[in-house]
Amino acid sequence: MNADKEKWVLLIVLSLIWGSSFILIKKSLEHFNPYQVGALRVLIAGIILMPVAVSKYKLFPKKHLKWLLLAAFTGNFIPMFLFPIAETEVSSSIAGIINSMMPIFVIVVGALIWKFETTKQQILGTLISFTGVCLLAFGGDGEGGSFKLIPILLLLTATLCYAISTTTVKSKLMEVSSTVLSAFVFAFVLFLPSLFALTSTGFFSTFSFNRDTMIGLMFVSLLSVFGTGLAMMMNYRLLKVSSPLFASTVTLLMPVVAIAWGILDGEKLSVLQFVGTAVIIAGLVFLRAKSGIKSR
Repeated sequence: MNADKEKWVLLIVLSLIWGSSFILIKKSLEHFNPYQVGALRVLIAGIILMPVAVSKYKLFPKKHLKWLLLAAFTGNFIPMFLFPIAETEVSSSIAGIINSMMPIFVIVVGALIWKFETTKQQILGTLISFTGVCLLAFGGDGEGGSFKLIPILLLLTATLCYAISTTTVKSKLMEVSSTVLSAFVFAFVLFLPSLFALTSTGFFSTFSFNRDTMIGLMFVSLLSVFGTGLAMMMNYRLLKVSSPLFASTVTLLMPVVAIAWGILDGEKLSVLQFVGTAVIIAGLVFLRAKSGIKSR
């Protein structure tokens, strides 16, 4: 598969996986507090990827350690807590919609920190798609349309963190394979911090093998295995075959997936939301051109 086709396949699959992560967070919060959800999400991914990290330990990018730490904590640790905390007060669909601002943050972070150059076509496609996201927001919210400042600021901070991580990986860590990079991030860099965070919540002192806990672990495990471990491998691969801006457009499709889950759960899609979905897809057409974010 050539790079152009591969990046679109990865974009669609990631949209499906990450678009489903918000409802999995919501379901997990029915059984654990937001700090436990965040810590478990990272810890389980670390346990699963530990064999890969150990077997490939000689490939650990010591000379890029500071960039690995920056990418790991901004992309795979801080947001894992901010999203569950925010979703205790706002709906999963609103979380997905706010997260769709990531391409805008990528443009800003890329220009200010990495001196990236973005084509007019990419900017236009991103703005068109984000317009569609705004239409989704105005089209309705399963929680009564209530927007609360603090949780939205938390979601914006998490989205900014994702943008910092994405541009850091593209700029400094492309020499490391996608699978190995994911393994190092979760098994070496974030394993102990997530274990400490989970312990500090009192999780192990109160843990018991009952139905409620097992159901909660099932949701968190699905979130961790697919929405964290597997998805990050695919995201790192997407960064290798495309630009940070293109990779970040996955967040523009995620609200569509989140709304689809709502329909399956009995929610209705408004006409305005249908229009918003169409506008998002139209914006993505502009990104089909063979171009990328380049260093000046």
